[in-house]
Amino acid sequence: MAGNSRTTFGKRQKERARQEKQAEKAQRRAQRKLQQKEGDDTLASQPSGGPVITYDDEGNPNGLNFDDF
Repeated sequence: MAGNSRTTFGKRQKERARQEKQAEKAQRRAQRKLQQKEGDDTLASQPSGGPVITYDDEGNPNGLNFDDF
């Protein structure tokens, strides 16, 4: 009977490790979801990485150079 309790203990440890790993994964998913939501908010408030359009004194846009892209 001594061998029987050892396997039960091993199974219990293995199950506990599986549950901990599952909880950590759920926590990481929740963090990613939160960061993604925050990222959407910051992207809307910040300009994109596209070319910067400058205007002359009369309000007409200046031409774009190769360096603007």
